[in-house]
Amino acid sequence: MSKYQKDPDALRDLSPEQYHVTQENGTEPPFRNDFWDHKEDGLYVDIVSGEPLFTSRDKFDSGCGWPSFVKPVETDHVVAKEDTTHGMRRIEVRSKHGDSHLGHVFPDGPQDRGGLRYCINSASLRFIAIEDLEAEGYGEYIKLFE
Repeated sequence: MSKYQKDPDALRDLSPEQYHVTQENGTEPPFRNDFWDHKEDGLYVDIVSGEPLFTSRDKFDSGCGWPSFVKPVETDHVVAKEDTTHGMRRIEVRSKHGDSHLGHVFPDGPQDRGGLRYCINSASLRFIAIEDLEAEGYGEYIKLFE
């Protein structure tokens, strides 16, 4: 069994917007969210399960108003599924263990870095700065920033 799972305490502590995004497949407003222009080095984890999702090293400014990443830090923590809501065909991304709606992945990312853009809602993420990784139980990820 994974050490990461949907945490009832974390669910209870979510803001209304965080709950709407992660549990009801919502979307936060572009350019009015915590991490769209966040530049600090560290790890982004699922706000519900704590599973590691993305690093600041894979983040880029796509101009879309949401945090964008070229790839997940742990590919098996991000699940892709077809999304045909709102009359569109998109690929939704969810956290594997928390089953949180994270956002969508598009094929318009930087070509020299794989060509993908993981467009992620800040409300689905918790940021852990490099200096806090060890204390928060994510010490094995420090090497990614050296």
